[in-house]
Amino acid sequence: MNQSLSFKEILAIGLMTFSLFLGAGNIIFPPTLGHDAGIDMWRAVSGFLITGVGLPLLGVAAVARAGGGIQYIANRVHPLFSIIFSVLTYLAIGPLLAIPRTGAVAYEISLAPFLPEAFRTSSWSLFLYTFVFFGVAYWLCLNPGKLVDRFGKIITPFMIVLLAILLIRGAVNPLSEAQASALPNPFSKGFLEGYNTMDALASLVFGGVIAAAVAERGVTNRSKQAKLIVQAGLIAVIGLGLLYVGLAYMGATSGPAVGTYANGGELITILSKRLLGSVGLILLALAITFACLTTAVGLITSCAEFFSRLTENKVSYRAMLVVFTVASLIIANFGLSTILKISVPILVTLYPLAIVLIVLTLSNSLFQGRRGVYIGAVIGAAPLSLLDGIGATGVNVASITDALSQIPVLSTFMTFGLGWVIPALVGAVIGGVFSRISPTYSESHDIA
Repeated sequence: MNQSLSFKEILAIGLMTFSLFLGAGNIIFPPTLGHDAGIDMWRAVSGFLITGVGLPLLGVAAVARAGGGIQYIANRVHPLFSIIFSVLTYLAIGPLLAIPRTGAVAYEISLAPFLPEAFRTSSWSLFLYTFVFFGVAYWLCLNPGKLVDRFGKIITPFMIVLLAILLIRGAVNPLSEAQASALPNPFSKGFLEGYNTMDALASLVFGGVIAAAVAERGVTNRSKQAKLIVQAGLIAVIGLGLLYVGLAYMGATSGPAVGTYANGGELITILSKRLLGSVGLILLALAITFACLTTAVGLITSCAEFFSRLTENKVSYRAMLVVFTVASLIIANFGLSTILKISVPILVTLYPLAIVLIVLTLSNSLFQGRRGVYIGAVIGAAPLSLLDGIGATGVNVASITDALSQIPVLSTFMTFGLGWVIPALVGAVIGGVFSRISPTYSESHDIA
């Protein structure tokens, strides 16, 4: 049996992966970041690329190396933690945040600009659009085996061309010169803003989708699969990186020309109209519709498969499709601004734990996969990530953060939104020590 794929096949899977990752957050956050960063755009976008590009690639590599997705990796901490963390992650990138966001962003960018004011602000307009949007998504999810053919070979190339036209126009004829930065710490802002793409979390889910696409082409050898999965992931993140830089540059060179805007969806709409007129709005509408639809399909499919397995198939895949599609439709109708406000605290809490699991999985052989290291690192990171999440809701936690900032090294990391790193490292070391003296924490997890 053939254990390799042609470049054309790898490219198709890579483009499918790109289309799965390329959703609402990938398009609405970089322009806003660039606009706020101004002359410090490159500092801000470098932080964004770490969490928006680097982490998703590492996530895909972790899934490839471990031979299993998020639940399999999280099980190295504890079976109960595995279930809780996996469920929370799937809900976050699923019906609670990411899937509804695809519908809300698609409406605000692809339809709302063309509607009269009275219809634009009507809840019925949003409902009718999202009803059709999620109806099409549901239909596409009925046969997930055709994802590569539908997205990798047809929709994604068309979507890339549309976005390329907009980005090239913004690079050749910027609206103005970059203004002074409005961000006190551009790199930190960019790093944390990359969380909003949700791609590091999604990588632990989409890694399984990529693996399935590779396996369907006859590659059964685990090491060969892992290599092909990483290659497909690399194609996807290179595309995402170029897109982020282009969108951030458009935002940075927009200056005061764009006026006020409520969210990133409005900003990218304004930029497109200023750069390309009505044609720009049409191009953006088509690109956003395809981008959001492909991501919605990938996420609904993954969530339905996961929760169906979690119930031991007592609830069928198709029944789960209905549940997640309807739930996403309902939440999407709260509007984009509301969804974005809800998403930040949840992502700030979950992301550090996901990063810890990804890093430990990739460095598993350095500590012989000892369970104690996983447990210690997660226990160390969890309190600080939870504190950041609570703070993001608006709750005043200044007394706690001020006390923690008195610790010299920790204070430096907290400045960049990375206060959890030091406790995670300390926890990993302590867990490693316990794993050597206690059988309970010494269980090893080998990775081929």
